[in-house]
Amino acid sequence: MKREHPETPSTAEEEGGGSSSKCTKSMWDDDDGDGGMDELLAVLGYKVKSSDMPDVAQKMEQLEMAMGNTEDGISHLSSDTVHYNPSDISGWLQSMLSEITPEQTNSSSSIIINNHAPLLSDQHRFSPSSIASGSSSTNPFHQIFEDNSEYDLRLIPGIAAYNNNNNNNKRSKHHDGGRVQVSNQSVNSAAAAPRPLVLVDSQEAGVRLVHTLMACAEAVHNDNLKLADTFLKQIGLLAVSQAGAMRRVATYFAEALARRIYKICPHPSSIDSSYSDVLLMHFYETCPYLKFAHFTANQAILEAFAGADRVHLIDFSIKQGLQWPPLIRYLALRPGGPPAFRLTAIGPPQLDNTDALQQVGWKLAQFAKTIGVEFQYRGFVCESLADLNATMLDIKAGETVAVNSVFELHRLLARPSAMEKVMNTIREVKPRIVTVVEQEANHNGPVFLDRFNEALYYYSAMFDSLEGCGLTQSSSQQDVLMSEMYLGRQICNVVACEGGERVERHESLVQWRGRMESAGFDPVHLGSNAFKQASMLLALFAGSGGYRVEENGGCLMLGWHTRPLIATSAWRLASATAN
Repeated sequence: MKREHPETPSTAEEEGGGSSSKCTKSMWDDDDGDGGMDELLAVLGYKVKSSDMPDVAQKMEQLEMAMGNTEDGISHLSSDTVHYNPSDISGWLQSMLSEITPEQTNSSSSIIINNHAPLLSDQHRFSPSSIASGSSSTNPFHQIFEDNSEYDLRLIPGIAAYNNNNNNNKRSKHHDGGRVQVSNQSVNSAAAAPRPLVLVDSQEAGVRLVHTLMACAEAVHNDNLKLADTFLKQIGLLAVSQAGAMRRVATYFAEALARRIYKICPHPSSIDSSYSDVLLMHFYETCPYLKFAHFTANQAILEAFAGADRVHLIDFSIKQGLQWPPLIRYLALRPGGPPAFRLTAIGPPQLDNTDALQQVGWKLAQFAKTIGVEFQYRGFVCESLADLNATMLDIKAGETVAVNSVFELHRLLARPSAMEKVMNTIREVKPRIVTVVEQEANHNGPVFLDRFNEALYYYSAMFDSLEGCGLTQSSSQQDVLMSEMYLGRQICNVVACEGGERVERHESLVQWRGRMESAGFDPVHLGSNAFKQASMLLALFAGSGGYRVEENGGCLMLGWHTRPLIATSAWRLASATAN
């Protein structure tokens, strides 16, 4: 496919070359005249005037045709030398043309070639000196870019990408108004031949992708939304070169940045909680994070319930009730018989006004009945845990109380004084144990740029672990994709939202320790037995060896390789508070 370009008079080219030394504007400044730098290339470090773009593309097409007419392809042009940011692109093009077809280049000296900045990446081009040396090397990692921006910057597949030794497929060329026109004498033979693509190093593009994401976030942080939008377009180009987890996590962060730039953050109340529960189910099945959270919390609760005849469990995040069938089964097998088990479940309202909590309670009641456990259930629908009070929970005399929260308490940090109110409610019910599972991250800092960088590395590890699960487990591709959507919603909230709408305010274990201790709670050591059993469970589930369980001050943490991702902690009322 050949692009048509507007004719560029020689006088305009001479004026453009003469005015380059007079340009004193920054590369980010707008310039509607012919002397303005192309913004999309400027953000990547190359200075190309917008008026010169047609000439640059024209010369690249001329080079493509010249390389296509060679008898032995372009293997003799390979080189290990990298030409960084060449200032004389015309010399580079002329040298390549001379090396391929010196006789044709000499006869075509009337074609105007000016000095332009590079159209291709500075990491993937040959220098004139390296072309003359004739050394060879190949690049093993490649991928194609596509651009939907206002400039056509695509690397178009063509004859320059493959070796054509078919003498019947000759091209004739002539000049018409400064443009080179090509006609194929044997179209069918060219169409039948395989057409490899002009490709770009994906490893280098991956590094540039991360840097561009961070640069876009910095532009947003500095309220330079026009520059941020320009970076956003480059993220789309660079993400195409990636495969697997890196490409997908970059896509979610790019979407979140776009929502922040254009101020279209979804309100948390507009999100269908029933659909969120579906995504959570896929996340539960795909990776071990929720299983680890449920198992470690249940171990602490079982130890706290030892010897109790009547137990009352308050669950701040019942969801689908996946955590409690194993606990009920353990209670049924307890020596001396199971205790009377009472469960109070908290959940958000449904957009369709269905009673999801009642459905969960009915299923748990049926399960408890089949294994002989006395079971009572109550469900509370509320927008926030701060809406609860101790009277509503109806604690009865003689009950051993436990409070459980999985990925829920951090949402209270979006509302002033909500955390303090919930801690007061917990103290009033006098639980024997409080189990808390939270993301091991710091996404609640006051500085957007720091929060973005922390989230980028955190969710990159999360997506990488999901990809590891997909390679070693029987999880379907749909499970992995739905799990990524579950995490993608969190990314969107962390990056795109602010104020009360930003509810994914994850904090580290160190911060939760300080908060719980200041609220009048002492840590409970989860014990070496829980650590060993969690490690065994993880080995059976994961199999890839990428997951790691570690103990941290009596708490258990699950991570991917060296990065902790979630943490389970247990707490009880301090002695003075209990008295």
